[in-house]
Amino acid sequence: MNDIRRTILWVIFGFSMVLLWDKWQLHNGNKATFFPTTPAVTAPAASGAASGASGAASVPSASTPVTAAAGASAVPGQPAPAAAAPAARERIEVKTDLYRLVFDSEGGSLTHAELLKHADMADKARNFLLLDESAQRVYVAQTGLIGGAFPTHKTTMAVVPGSRELKDGEDEISIRFESPVQGGLKLAKTWTIKRGAYDIAVKHEVVNTGAAPVSPQMYLQLVRDGNKPPGESSFYSTFTGPAVYTDAKKYQKIEFKDIDNGKVDIPKDSPNGYVAMVQHYFATAWLLADGVQRELFTRKVDTNLYSVGMLTSLGTIEPGAAKTVDARLFAGPQVETMMEKLYPGLELVKDYGWLTILSKPLYWLLDQLHKLLNNWGWSIVALVLLLKIAFYWLNAKAYASMAKMKAINPKIMEMRERLKDKPQQMQQEMMRIYREEKVNPMGGCFPIMIQIPVFIALYWVLLSSVEMRNAPWIGWITDLSTPDPYFILPLLMTASSLLQTALNPAPPDPMQAKMMWFMPLIFSVMFFFFPAGLVLYWLTNNILSIAQQWIINTRMGVPPQFNLPSFK
Repeated sequence: MNDIRRTILWVIFGFSMVLLWDKWQLHNGNKATFFPTTPAVTAPAASGAASGASGAASVPSASTPVTAAAGASAVPGQPAPAAAAPAARERIEVKTDLYRLVFDSEGGSLTHAELLKHADMADKARNFLLLDESAQRVYVAQTGLIGGAFPTHKTTMAVVPGSRELKDGEDEISIRFESPVQGGLKLAKTWTIKRGAYDIAVKHEVVNTGAAPVSPQMYLQLVRDGNKPPGESSFYSTFTGPAVYTDAKKYQKIEFKDIDNGKVDIPKDSPNGYVAMVQHYFATAWLLADGVQRELFTRKVDTNLYSVGMLTSLGTIEPGAAKTVDARLFAGPQVETMMEKLYPGLELVKDYGWLTILSKPLYWLLDQLHKLLNNWGWSIVALVLLLKIAFYWLNAKAYASMAKMKAINPKIMEMRERLKDKPQQMQQEMMRIYREEKVNPMGGCFPIMIQIPVFIALYWVLLSSVEMRNAPWIGWITDLSTPDPYFILPLLMTASSLLQTALNPAPPDPMQAKMMWFMPLIFSVMFFFFPAGLVLYWLTNNILSIAQQWIINTRMGVPPQFNLPSFK
């Protein structure tokens, strides 16, 4: 039926289905549910000295990925180091202006990272915990050497004494770990944290103390359990899992289930790129300088435990010689402007979905408005206002078409009642009325459809931006990333949606008329559990649309008229 009301109904229905699909789509194989269960985390195994002759196992080839987890006893394929008197294992806390970090002297690994500028979602009195190694979670950053019985992340290292807190007036702080000689190599690892920076420099110095040349490889990996982060919403889904970036294939997200099934397709070798672990609002990533050849890998380490990492060759190190590998570990919030400066393509860990090309300029504009208004809530309002101004003429055409339809609606209703038993004649008569009145039944649909991708892109911007997290707007809205605690914004949005429906022409078909009233109610239910920032954006859009529709109707001489529902 060539009736604009039916078309608009299907547009609304389709848009609702897009958001519903987005909300309940599955990432990394976890089943979405209103009552999600927490998958078990494989607890780290007890650590101890590895045993066995150093030459008992074969040396792994360059393609052998590193798979040991935080608590594994050895790197698979790696010759076990000869038994030696180990140094005492320590956990060392380092505090800066942005972090509270805990390093493990076993491997010199980073096993705990609290972000002091970001509060926990469940308990605002606590800091957000990104990296952790506990009975509940495993999420750590590790490095080491393979290619022989060399120091790995399971080698207990000596900690060089030094300051453990970044004091006023200091710009950086370092912590250094030195391994015992294993396989003729000594590994020194220096972590340097700078004030105000979420990228941590990691300098690896490899010294050949033996009598023969060696050709080790260095691995840098992130090991994480496959669980969703604590506090994630059950009413919309965001990606959690590994990701890799290369110039050849750009940004690739990797589902945990694809690692389970061996279906990962990433570049084997690359002179550029990074590996990352991504979750809503935050990420970690290992960064090497461009031009350094690297091999990317992912691996299932254990039950519900996964790794993503890079291997890079150090070449041949002659006796008495040394090689240095400089890397950086990004561990922090997904602030797009910051990540763009750290490494090309790193900002892509902020996942905008399939409308990135539209979302990036919208985020830029939102960021510029925030610089002027200094409030993310009012910045959202201002951005929607600018979008409505940009689309004013498109909206004007749509609302003008609706106003014309509303003006001839009594004539259409009378004709349908008169010819209700003659559907073919009814269609012909309806098309005649459209021609005589010069009304395009699709005129109100196309302008709205053109704008839908823009508003979906803005939805992704607001859902993905860590800036919304704990950002207040006014009064009772103290966090734009969480639902309105009193449901005031969702109720206002529902009321505005119903008012819009009342202002639109009533569909002649009684069933369509009922659906036009049910759809806003169904659509609005989701928003009771959506972040307040998303609801604010939609409410603002509704209010501005109603105002524009009212103005256009008045200019065209169509008196205000509310089409109230009839459910008889």
